[in-house]
Amino acid sequence: MNLNTINNVYFLGIGGIGMSGLARYFKFIGKEVAGYDKTPSDITRELEMLGVEIHFDEAIHKIPAAFRNIENTLIVYTPAVPVTHKEYVYFTENGYEVQKRAAVLGLITKDSYCFAVAGTHGKTTTSAILAHLLKETGTAITAFLGGVSENFNSNFLIEGDEFTVVEADEFDRSFLHLSPTVACITSIDADHLDIYGNAEEMERTFVEFSKKVKPEGKLFVKNGLPIAGITYGIEDDSDFSIRNITITNSTYLFDLFTPTETIRGVRFNKPGKHNLLNALAALAMATTLDTPLSRLAEALATFKGIKRRFSYQINKENLIYIDDYAHHPTEIEAAHEAVRSAHPNKKVTVIFQPHLFSRTKDFAPEFSKSLARFDEIILLDIYPAREEPIEGITSNWLLEMIPNDKKQKVAKSHLPKVLSESNSEVFLSLGAGDIGLEVNTIKKTLSEKIC
Repeated sequence: MNLNTINNVYFLGIGGIGMSGLARYFKFIGKEVAGYDKTPSDITRELEMLGVEIHFDEAIHKIPAAFRNIENTLIVYTPAVPVTHKEYVYFTENGYEVQKRAAVLGLITKDSYCFAVAGTHGKTTTSAILAHLLKETGTAITAFLGGVSENFNSNFLIEGDEFTVVEADEFDRSFLHLSPTVACITSIDADHLDIYGNAEEMERTFVEFSKKVKPEGKLFVKNGLPIAGITYGIEDDSDFSIRNITITNSTYLFDLFTPTETIRGVRFNKPGKHNLLNALAALAMATTLDTPLSRLAEALATFKGIKRRFSYQINKENLIYIDDYAHHPTEIEAAHEAVRSAHPNKKVTVIFQPHLFSRTKDFAPEFSKSLARFDEIILLDIYPAREEPIEGITSNWLLEMIPNDKKQKVAKSHLPKVLSESNSEVFLSLGAGDIGLEVNTIKKTLSEKIC
């Protein structure tokens, strides 16, 4: 596949966060871009404002005429689109160049100095911090992110093509398409067992990814992971280490130790030790370009965050509402630790939407344990995403397993009433499904409690 000969790029699932970043890239470099998605969203509306034609039903006749030219059209799809999708079938049966998003991303980045962030948790935050650090210190980068950076209000940034920042997605082994110069592995917790079968196979695939780093490149790994590399950690003997942590007004102050120097009093504004680790990983990766460490530390203090990653919607003395993408037990534990450290001694209600029937089934004991830590638990129905229901696996089934009496299963339509009756001081919405569409409703309901 030669992208120089491609004039048209058509996306199946263009509204996905990763797919939309690629769509923006191709639009920016002058290609004609169009696509399909299941439902309209803020992302699709923003793309349409850029001149991207999008439709929302499986309709071959709605594919723009220019994109039926097989010779110069590339079809990009996400694994979330089923192989039975009418348009996918049409393109594959008629000889189009059809590629997964990961393969296209690998092709775009293969000749660049590529920073790739891998791990079952922390990819989006780490890559967004890294993109921010590089941008602020004058590196002309292209960044493809899995979330919307609040610093540049986009999931895509392009200021040059010599350096690229990407998330190395383990789902469907997608990250094996990449050949990074600098890579990082933040975590290897069992997940996507519908793809990998077991934790051992997942770990083996991460090892395979680590070998994709170019011979002259560098691999950073969180201390304790079973893969050799340059280590980073908190209050330990890692190559890059954060020590002497204090918290003031939800802001971390700490000392940063590297193999060559130490900086005192570094600031970072996102709560949670998991976010401190993400910041450290990003900063360690950025040092490979020989930018002064003091300049990187200054830039770290100005990182604002990512939408739906511990994102404050309301932050008042008597009421706080935070929204987060957490959808795995480890991520829920991290969100709990962050909210308790930032807002100690306050009553916390969690609103959680399980994501995928298979993940709920595979990690039900872990979900029940992590959710039980909150003072009150509200469960929404499982978001199916790409899956068909699994008999017996429901939110009510999960609810029964949670060892906490302050729990209930709630329909979305009843959520405002339940929240208005709660006397909690902190509310936390978690999930990777369409719970993000409920944020404005939750915010409005809780705002009325303040008045």
